[in-house]
Amino acid sequence: MIERKTKETRIKAEVKLLGNGVCEVKTPIAFLNHMLSTLCFYSKMDLTLEAEGDLVHHIIEDVAIVLGAAINNALGERSNIKRFGFAKIPMDDAIAEVTVDLVRRTYVVTNLKLTSPVEGIEPELFTHFFRSLAQSANFTLHVNVAYGEDNHHKVEATFKALGIALREAWSPESRLVSTKGEV
Repeated sequence: MIERKTKETRIKAEVKLLGNGVCEVKTPIAFLNHMLSTLCFYSKMDLTLEAEGDLVHHIIEDVAIVLGAAINNALGERSNIKRFGFAKIPMDDAIAEVTVDLVRRTYVVTNLKLTSPVEGIEPELFTHFFRSLAQSANFTLHVNVAYGEDNHHKVEATFKALGIALREAWSPESRLVSTKGEV
């Protein structure tokens, strides 16, 4: 269980990476709940998360930090995993591509092409979510929305693709997957 308590938020989360996609999420942001449930479904990660706080920005940022820390903790030594994951997912008019490397080197590139708020959430908060998640989980993340008209579809396709890419990257692999001899 990972917990974060600040003057602005109170968040706790627990994950099981090789789960069944069971998601028990409770935040005051309905669209964030929906996206976290989508992430769980496609990653097959089990997640229990509770969050409360003062501002949408603080809640989204701190949920990403706590979720990332829980993933980092669950990955442990990161041995015997595939390490890399990739997914390209359509959702109606949108195509999202996500690539992850669970190497313990944080680098984040996002190209969401959002043109307006999504369900009341400012576009930059989604970029902030992905950056905070990858930094806290300590992995490399590349997100690219190739095209799309509906911003909701762009974001949802991205969370689906992230789930599939993470599931692939942390799935068991018996061989070492680094030329350096370490993961």
